[in-house]
Amino acid sequence: MLLSAATRCIALLGLVAMLDCSAYAGVALEERQLPMKFSWVACQPNCRGWISAVGIVTAETPSDFDAFARDHQLKGETIVLDSSGGSVNDAMALGRRFRALEMFTTVGVSVLTPGSRGERAHVSPEAYCESMCVFLLLSGKSRYVPEQAHVRVHQIWMGDRADNARAASYSAYDLMTVERDIGSLAKYTFDMGGAGDLLSLSLNVPPWEDLHELSREELRVTNLITTDKVAQLGSPNAAVVDLTLKSLQGLFVSTAAAASAGQE
Repeated sequence: MLLSAATRCIALLGLVAMLDCSAYAGVALEERQLPMKFSWVACQPNCRGWISAVGIVTAETPSDFDAFARDHQLKGETIVLDSSGGSVNDAMALGRRFRALEMFTTVGVSVLTPGSRGERAHVSPEAYCESMCVFLLLSGKSRYVPEQAHVRVHQIWMGDRADNARAASYSAYDLMTVERDIGSLAKYTFDMGGAGDLLSLSLNVPPWEDLHELSREELRVTNLITTDKVAQLGSPNAAVVDLTLKSLQGLFVSTAAAASAGQE
């Protein structure tokens, strides 16, 4: 039901010598327009690894995740999102699976670069989490959004009329369906610990307007961020975040814990 948005060119340090930015952006955009794909990114022996989730949520995505989960021990692991959204109800079903597994969520693009000792795993923070992806981000037990990431919201809409929403015709049944889905989304938001501000910001942006990109302050008031920083990720200005020093899960620092430590 959700719209897709264009992807900007992603800058990746260490890949410049291999392929130019425009070529990589084309590949990334193509992947984000396909059904969501889950893959395990291994970075041993120096890192535990994480799950990459790229693409749109479809009716098959929750079952695809179940199949992926059967082959991996995912409880408490980190999932890195790069998605333009997708089906409202299926995204909520997927998000509830993430929460049941007590997963950590963040936004990024998983990258493998060759080196003298084999491939090296990185996460580029220059990524997009849009529409229902934002509610997947919310499902994390702990949630981190890099400064360079783009988290964008808009209204939910009838998928077959989103491209020409103002000119389309709607029946009473259509309106009932949207109202019902908004109610389900509101319950989901509060179940996940989100704030009413997230619903307000989302439901104020019609499909014929550009998606609204959440500011750092909006990410906080909506409870999409539960941690303000990730330790030992190198320079905050780096285009590629190096995750090889520790597992990404171990790098999450809860805001509450940090505040408590500051009071001691």
